[in-house]
Amino acid sequence: MQITNGQSAAATRKPVVANGVPAHITTYFGTNFAVRGPDTPPPPGPEAVYPMGFLVEQSADSLVQAHFHAANQFQVVVGGGGMLGRQDVGPIAVQYANAFSSYGPLRAGSQGLHYFTLRNGYDPGARYVPGAAAELRHRPRRYRVAVAEPGPPLAEKDLARLTEAHGESLLPDAEDGLAAWRHRLPPGARLRGPAPAEGDGQYWVVVAGSLAFGDAAPLPPLSCAFVFPDEPAAEAVAGAGGAEFLLLQYPRGRPHLGRG
Repeated sequence: MQITNGQSAAATRKPVVANGVPAHITTYFGTNFAVRGPDTPPPPGPEAVYPMGFLVEQSADSLVQAHFHAANQFQVVVGGGGMLGRQDVGPIAVQYANAFSSYGPLRAGSQGLHYFTLRNGYDPGARYVPGAAAELRHRPRRYRVAVAEPGPPLAEKDLARLTEAHGESLLPDAEDGLAAWRHRLPPGARLRGPAPAEGDGQYWVVVAGSLAFGDAAPLPPLSCAFVFPDEPAAEAVAGAGGAEFLLLQYPRGRPHLGRG
């Protein structure tokens, strides 16, 4: 398991311009264009399970052109608002996209659009369409994009008053293990996640309250953990004010590599 405390990650926040769009990037896992440099180790191959995660703060009223990536990806909207394709999005919306599945554009509203980008494999960078569409013609892949409607996190006082756990599925059940769940736990409650081998890795994303794994200190909102598919099921406990978090599981197989 890899864990990143959101407060600690804030030290990596830096301004960037991507395809002409100003934004800020906060790095959580792996490398990306904002932190990659001449001394960065070579990236792993496309078959490797490689947590790659960062928080994007897209500037107000900006537009990110439709594009695709070379790795499977979840995105979680945690601030601001706007549109993802034709879908209105705000906190806490979830999108999943298979590798080489184009999506977007991403239109930020007047408060900007803030979202986690979370992958389980290395991606060298966005490929924008229609310019890069020719790259998709002869590539083995399965087009797949799914979006879960936004729903704001519970207020702090309401989360602390919970007396029982609540869980809901955000995406339809899938035979290959793709899933996204939203959990709310009362103070001190425990939850054991599904076996990671059911999918191809999991992210746990804290959106309200705090959540602890093992003997580690409770993680505040905007913290993340990645569980590898060959690890045992993760177990977490809610902090003194309860916990609200997402559990995002990647599907088994990688069609873009001719597997699954």
